[in-house]
Amino acid sequence: MQVPRYQGWAEGQTPTVAPGLKIEKIAGDLKHPRQVFALPNGDVLVVESNSPGIEHVETPKALIAGYVKGRSGKASKGGNRITLLRPDPATGKWTPHVFLEHLNSPFGVQLIGDSLYVANTDAIVKYPYVPGETRIAAPGTMFADLPDTIQHHWTKSLAANPDGTRLYVGVGSNSNIGEHGLEVEYRRANILEVDVATGASRIYASGLRNPTGVQWDAQTGKLWTIVNERDEIGADLVPDYLTSVKEGAFYGWPYSYYGQHVDRRAMPQRPDLVAKAIVPDYAIGSHVAPLGFLIVHGDGLAAKYANGAFISEHGSWDRSPLSGYEVVFVRFEDGKPVGRPETVVSGFYSKDESRLHGAPVGLALDKSGALLIADDVGNAVWRVTKE
Repeated sequence: MQVPRYQGWAEGQTPTVAPGLKIEKIAGDLKHPRQVFALPNGDVLVVESNSPGIEHVETPKALIAGYVKGRSGKASKGGNRITLLRPDPATGKWTPHVFLEHLNSPFGVQLIGDSLYVANTDAIVKYPYVPGETRIAAPGTMFADLPDTIQHHWTKSLAANPDGTRLYVGVGSNSNIGEHGLEVEYRRANILEVDVATGASRIYASGLRNPTGVQWDAQTGKLWTIVNERDEIGADLVPDYLTSVKEGAFYGWPYSYYGQHVDRRAMPQRPDLVAKAIVPDYAIGSHVAPLGFLIVHGDGLAAKYANGAFISEHGSWDRSPLSGYEVVFVRFEDGKPVGRPETVVSGFYSKDESRLHGAPVGLALDKSGALLIADDVGNAVWRVTKE
């Protein structure tokens, strides 16, 4: 294990951005911000959350690993709330308002019409949304149940299709490689499709160990996801990946990785399922831990970032040197990712890799086209614009 210790950001210190860009902090002193969601009127929602902490520690190894990882600041307590940030065009300042409270490890957020859907760790809850209001006081309505046993992977990413008739939920596995038994993996390691009219759900695609971000590409009509892959088979295996998601497809977990590379640790072996496993579209890198995902079309930030996907890499804990801890851009051509990831925002840890200032998670574009980044270790939201 190699985990930098938490240090945070010094006064005036910021991440580093690529040439032609500048960065500013628009919110601080948050409680573990994990997601950002831009509303049509220019307001921005910040989801402050962390694990519910209900997973049992079953081995000394797991206990020690949890302690070491916790020193990074990634395990700090989440706010279980959503904060609304409102910009003031005259001053450039963003004013925070407590928008929703008393949530249960929320992560994904989507707005469809006048309804706001919040993916807590155990359920999607529906709230009435009124543009301009800085707080939702009305109680939410239970909309759809989500798997919540053990919670090895607790985040529930969320996306709506273009016409707002379906929600897609990324549900992570309950283990690294099925070591808790497959009975606790019911409806896990998959993407669920939820009917907005009824709340009924079905498994849309499976074998995805931890799909931490889901996005629709409006230009191609395809669903895409980023996936955190398995651990403990080396510093350079298995690559986390970006892939389009085919309805009814199987992507390997836990029996194989990156297509049909068999993982002998998974028991019982299932060669019949391995034979069906689809190779992902694009390898991001091993153990980079992608947690934020945003497909863009348009040059609001810069022309070179006009067609592709921004991906935030929360960073490794089990390799040396460190990998991840940056926001990258993956260019698309003809609706597919091409080339190597290009670093857009970095500088989240010290040069000697011993101290951690922040870690990027959720991504969004604000109304002006600026890139917003939730930083759950630095407890901040960053805004990246053209110079």
